[in-house]
This record gives sequence, structure tokens and C-alpha cells, in this order.
Amino acid sequence: MASTSFVRGKATLPDLPYDYGALEPSISGKIMELHHKNHHQTYVNSFNAASEQLEAAESKEDIAAQIALQPLINFHGGGHINHTLFWENLAPSKNGGGGEPAGSLKTAIESSYGDFSQFKTKFNTALAGIQGSGWAWLVKDNETGQVQIRTYANQDPVVGKYTPLLGVDAWEHAYYLQYQNRKAEYFSAIWDVINWKAVEGRLK
Repeated sequence: MASTSFVRGKATLPDLPYDYGALEPSISGKIMELHHKNHHQTYVNSFNAASEQLEAAESKEDIAAQIALQPLINFHGGGHINHTLFWENLAPSKNGGGGEPAGSLKTAIESSYGDFSQFKTKFNTALAGIQGSGWAWLVKDNETGQVQIRTYANQDPVVGKYTPLLGVDAWEHAYYLQYQNRKAEYFSAIWDVINWKAVEGRLK
């Protein structure tokens, strides 16, 4: 499981526990390959490069350079964390993807949103409301224990008092090759490959 803190060291591209084409027809194999091998790898490479530059700036006590590098660390590190969680969120239908949450996760969702259908509607509404690029997340409020839907711009990671449970990528690279401007179809189709066991595992 990915960490939501920035740890000094090299980031690495995680292997997927399924083939690129395993999530079809919800997500095409070509999109999965480009998304994982190209986009995620770029976040990994760029985070590592920025981390090395930050280390050099710290050794020189160059405060201005350290400050200038923080947005790069946040963007590319956030991209790495978000995508690592995203891959874990997904599973082919034959391996448990889709359906509805169970156990404590189902109880938590129903407590906050009434039932699963209402939750999906609100989540998809949040996704559709993202201006430009970003993510919609189901998070756990560590102070109240309740779950809630939150949106984050660009690659901002879920940090602070929230624990990320389920994230859906609303960047165009996640769907455009297959769905073009019909992103609502992507938001609908992705529910058929959500790995609810992985999501529930983060709630505990």
C-alpha cells in the first residue's frame, strides 16, 4: 500500500497485479498501458529528479532553491502516490472487481450517504464538477471516523486528517483515448472494476 507521506528515497513504479487488458471494457488495455508505463513512470522519474535536486540544495543551504522545488515534489510525489493507490483500487470482475462494498465499509458509506446508489450518484457528481484536472476521493476523517467525498486539484495527495480510501482519476489521460469527451461514461464504467476489498482494507 502506498504511503501518504513523503519519504526520502527513490520512488519506483509498482507492478500491476493484473494485465493491462484485464479491466476491459471499462478501461481499455491501451489506456492502462499508457497510463501506467508512461504517465505514472513520468511522475516517478520527475519526483526522483526533484528529490535529488532538493538534497543538493539542502547540502548547499540554498533556501530559495529548496522553496522553489517544493511544488515539484508535491506534484510529482502526489502523482506517484495517487496512481499507486488507483491501481490498487481496481480489479478485473473475475477477481472481485465491481459489485458493492460490504462489511464496515458498507456501513460507513450508508451512515454518510444513505445507501450505495446515493453514494455513487454523489461521487459521480463530484467527479463531473472537477474543473480541469484532478481526483475525487472517498476519504476517512480520522477525527470523526466518518467517510466523505472530497475532490483534489491536479495531483494533490490526500494528507492531513484524512485517510484516502478510494480515488478516481479525472485527468483526461485516464479516459480520453477511449471515451473522448464522454467522461460521464468513464465515471459510470469504472464502478464495474472497483476493488472494494482493497478499499475496505484502508478503512481499518
